[in-house]
Amino acid sequence: MHPPFKRRSSKGFLHVANIKSQKKRILTNAKRADRNKAVKSELKTRVKNAVKAADTEQSEEALRLAVKRLDAAAAKGIIHKNQAARRKSRLMKQLNVSS
Repeated sequence: MHPPFKRRSSKGFLHVANIKSQKKRILTNAKRADRNKAVKSELKTRVKNAVKAADTEQSEEALRLAVKRLDAAAAKGIIHKNQAARRKSRLMKQLNVSS
């Protein structure tokens, strides 16, 4: 069974790709979107775990891991470097207030 080579336009209509390179591009875009979604989801989880572990002995480890993942996502271009910096800043601020 062939994968559907369809994409939505800005107006909500479905377009079916006829060009071979565009069919390949639709597949690679879908793979990248799935990968990016997984990384962004992990970022949220790591930040949430760091906040949750604020006043425990695992707080430093959780914070270090969250910052590491944010930096990695920024390096790969999944999120913008300024967004990573902003998220790290807010996380540090939140943890400094609670401790």
